[in-house]
Amino acid sequence: MSAPEEPPERGRHQGQPAQPDMQSAALAAWLARHVRGFTGPYTAEKIAGGQSNPTFRIIAASGTYILRAKPLGQTLPSAHAVDREFRVLSALAGTDVPVPAVHALCTDDTVIGAMFYVMDCVPGRVFWDSRLPDFTPAQRAAVFDSMNRQIARIHMLQPEEIGLGDHGRKGNYLERQVSRWTRQYRAAATGENDAMERLIEWLPRNLPPEGQTRLVHGDYRLDNLLIAPDRPEVVAVLDWELSTLGDPIADFAYHAMSWRLAPDLFRGLAGVDLAALGIPDERAYLDAYLARTGFARPEAWEFHLVLSMFRIAAILQGIARRAIDGTASNADAVEIGAKAIPIARIAWSLARTINRGDAG
Repeated sequence: MSAPEEPPERGRHQGQPAQPDMQSAALAAWLARHVRGFTGPYTAEKIAGGQSNPTFRIIAASGTYILRAKPLGQTLPSAHAVDREFRVLSALAGTDVPVPAVHALCTDDTVIGAMFYVMDCVPGRVFWDSRLPDFTPAQRAAVFDSMNRQIARIHMLQPEEIGLGDHGRKGNYLERQVSRWTRQYRAAATGENDAMERLIEWLPRNLPPEGQTRLVHGDYRLDNLLIAPDRPEVVAVLDWELSTLGDPIADFAYHAMSWRLAPDLFRGLAGVDLAALGIPDERAYLDAYLARTGFARPEAWEFHLVLSMFRIAAILQGIARRAIDGTASNADAVEIGAKAIPIARIAWSLARTINRGDAG
C-alpha cells in the first residue's frame, strides 16, 4: 500500500457531525471475515478524548478490539489518514517500538460510512496531566524515562529497513513544516492573531540546517501513549496520523515543548516544581535522549521549540474553526481552540530571543 508523501493535514470537515454506523450488519460481517478469531455478538462504545479520528472499543465474545475511523463527511484531501496509521503500525510490528497489533484496513466506505482499521486493545492507562498527580516521584521519573526511551527507539529506526522509506519526502523537512502549518492556519483562521502572523514571517527566514531523516511520530506526547496498568512503563505508542519522514530533533522538540507551556494551557510543565515531583528538567530530558540516540546537541534547539508551538497553535486553530462550524468531535473544542492565541504569543516571545536573523 502506498502512503502519501506528506503527513496528513488535520483539516476540518464540512457539514453536520455524524457518527459511523457501528451496529450495521455489514460491519459484523466484515469483522468476521477480516479479524482473525473474531466471533460475535459485539458491542461498540466510543472512546472519549481526542479531536481527530473517531475511535471505538469493540467488545466481542472473542475479545476486545479498537476500531479507528476517518470522520464521516468531506475532509481535506490528506486529512485523517487512517490508512497511513495502519501502514506505520504494520511496519513497526517487528521492531522494539511498542505498538498495538493491527488486523485489517477497510477502504470500503459502505461498511460504516468511512475508512477504518481494527487493532488489538492493549491494556493500559491514558494520562492527560503531565504532572501525573496520582504517582510517586519515583513512578513519575520512571514514566518520563520510559517516554524518553520509546521516542529514542523510534528515531533510531532506519525507515528503509522497515519498509517505510517512502513514508515521506526526504530533505527540506523544516521548510515544508513551516509551509504546511502556515496553510493549515490560514485555512482555519477565525480572527486576528498577530503573533501567528509574525511567526509566519519569521520562521522561513530563520530555518536552521537540515538534520537527519528518520521516521518521526509527529504528535508524541503523554496522552498519545498507553502506560501499563500495573507499572510506570509505556506499553504502546498510539496516534501515528501525523507520522512522516523528517528531522528527529524537530519531532523530539515537539514532545519537549511541554516544559515551556503551563499545565492549564496545554497540559505542560512550565512553572512546576519538577524536582519535588521527580520529573527531569528540560535539559536533563534532552541529555537523556541524546545519550540514547547518539545525536549531536542541536544548536537550533530554541528554533525547534518555536516551530513546535507554531504547529500546535495551527492545530488548535483548526479545532477552533471546527467548533464554529459545528463539526468538532468534542464538546470542549471551543475552549481548546482558544488556546491558539496564547501559545502563539509564547512562541513569538521565544523567537525574539533567538539571535538568528531579524526577529522584528
